[in-house]
Amino acid sequence: MIKRNLLVMGLAVMLSACGFQLRGTGTNEMSIKELDLSARNAYGETVTQMRQALQSSGVNVHAGAPYELVLTSEVETQRAATYAGGSGRSAEYELTTVLNYSINGLNSANLLNDKIEVRQVYVYDGNNITGSTQSALQTRNEMRRNLVQNMMVRLQLLTPAQLEQLQLKADERAKAEAQAQEAARRAQDETPQQSPLQLPIQ
Repeated sequence: MIKRNLLVMGLAVMLSACGFQLRGTGTNEMSIKELDLSARNAYGETVTQMRQALQSSGVNVHAGAPYELVLTSEVETQRAATYAGGSGRSAEYELTTVLNYSINGLNSANLLNDKIEVRQVYVYDGNNITGSTQSALQTRNEMRRNLVQNMMVRLQLLTPAQLEQLQLKADERAKAEAQAQEAARRAQDETPQQSPLQLPIQ
């Protein structure tokens, strides 16, 4: 029994050293200390929970931060997982939520785009429509919490050094595009334009 307890404690120490934490035990400090946050639905539940999670992890969320997390869209879908043969029967529905996001840097340069997808199944009882509706809402709320937790995990994997490298690449792309546009403009300016036909004066 003592060996078993020591083994469990040893695993817990190893996992915590690797940055792993169980749900409900708090969040790890993030290496990103400043972050702006925006969303299409600025007052939605997802962005609200995301802001709270960031702040509880020691991140100063404010406008003007060097990097911005943008929740570009959140799409919810539902499909029947099992078929109910008649009215009043139970059926399973698979709910899916896809959260698309991007991280922008200085001068609104786009550094990366990605998405997080979560799925969950709930049972619809045709004999208890009110209860089934409540169950669907609870499932959606749990999925939203999972989205936020997954996003936090991804952000914890990002370091300021990685973001700086992404910023440098974005700056190089922007510079190359600007040079290409300038070269195209100069080429157009240097191309002889056909002069209008001059009629002799009588």
